[in-house]
Amino acid sequence: MAGRPLRVLFVASECAPWVKTGGLADVVAALPPSLAALGLDVRVCLPFYRSIRREVGEAPACATVLGALVREATLPSGIATYLIDAPWLFGRDGGPYQDSEGRDWPDNAQRFGLFARIAATLASDETPLLWRPDLFHGHDWQAGLGPLWLKNGLPGPAPSIMTIHNLAFQGLFAPETVEALRLPPGVYGVEGAEFYGRLSFLKAGLHYADALTTVSPTYAREIQDEAQGCGLHGLLARRRDHLVGIVNGIDDRVWDPATDPLIPARYDRDSLTGKRVNKEAVQRRFDLTIDPTRPLFGMVGRLTWQKGIDLVAEVGDRLAGMGAQLVVLGTGERPLEDALRALAGRHRGAIAVRVGFDEGLAHEIEAGADIFLMPSRFEPCGLNQMYSQRYGTPPLARATGGLADTIRGVDAGSCEGSGFLFAEATGAALWEALVRALASYRDRTCWTRIMRAGMERDFSWAASARRYGALYETLVAHPEISPRMRAHP
Repeated sequence: MAGRPLRVLFVASECAPWVKTGGLADVVAALPPSLAALGLDVRVCLPFYRSIRREVGEAPACATVLGALVREATLPSGIATYLIDAPWLFGRDGGPYQDSEGRDWPDNAQRFGLFARIAATLASDETPLLWRPDLFHGHDWQAGLGPLWLKNGLPGPAPSIMTIHNLAFQGLFAPETVEALRLPPGVYGVEGAEFYGRLSFLKAGLHYADALTTVSPTYAREIQDEAQGCGLHGLLARRRDHLVGIVNGIDDRVWDPATDPLIPARYDRDSLTGKRVNKEAVQRRFDLTIDPTRPLFGMVGRLTWQKGIDLVAEVGDRLAGMGAQLVVLGTGERPLEDALRALAGRHRGAIAVRVGFDEGLAHEIEAGADIFLMPSRFEPCGLNQMYSQRYGTPPLARATGGLADTIRGVDAGSCEGSGFLFAEATGAALWEALVRALASYRDRTCWTRIMRAGMERDFSWAASARRYGALYETLVAHPEISPRMRAHP
């Protein structure tokens, strides 16, 4: 490694803009260029889905591993990418994990089992590539078998890191999958990849990786407790010295109200006039009463129990009764979608719901709302609360995970902070925070101060990339040093 940049292989199942189902794709797209700006040589390894083939064509092949072609392509960001071309596993229509009807692909274990094994091979002495990484960085359960192979059977393995983006998704499969994937002897056990009688891809990664990260410091602590540990809290607590939380960043080139082409009027912290124009545009788009004085709450995201949508439905009538407005954009669980539709039906002109997703409308809501709601029961990191602060839309959120790490809460009677936090996942606690936020909103001098405090904050990837870079460097040079010591010099 002397005389050349440190080499890191990102191993993930999705990466924007080629394939995306959630925030994982945004992280895998944004973090490597930020690391490259620090001088690291980062490349991304992805399955060669049919949807990616449509974007890049055949792409030249550079090697064959375990019967699959390894193809090379370049992301729009300029990051080099290895595409694992196994047409019998990835050459199909539908999403990366599910078919067009929303059913999990029945061979997901084979699909991501082979993908992770090939990626691990590329990070070992068995790689056929001239470029050999110094570090394997796997993301979520789809990459989880990579560290297992690197610790069991592959010669000259690179050290590995696993990042947990959401512990709730674990890649659980029947025990006979162990034999079908020809996993090394001895790995299917409590001290290994077994999880309550099933094979867990994520547990394999968490057990065998040299270091573990997750997407915020608070979430790193929360997942060591039973309430949010999803059954893996014991393992994570035992490995706490190998676990660190590094908060995600956002692409501040895309999410910038001063340059955003998707909003009607651009503005910045020194000139907030455009904020009023955007608010009126949202009120018109959702057929709400046009009134600049009525506080407008916005929500964008998955309409699920995790996101606290039931709490919003619980307080919605009272919110409309106070003269406030609410717009919601997203899809999710049908009963919660129906509850929001019923709420909107009772309060036409004050509450509106759009079931679906529209990137442009998401930007408009961030720019036009006065307050952004995120009452999540758990939130590994979250991005919308960072977008909102950048757009001068103070978030109102539950103090959990990355929400607690990225929002500076405003206390009652204070104008110091960038948003509003509440502790308990109850309608009563949410309502108390709403009342507190509305009291601040009525004091325009105070509110402007809170808006600008959020707009001044730096949520770019630069700071997070520096922490990852330091973690990589010391892990490669001194694998015996615990990640906690590396992350907190």
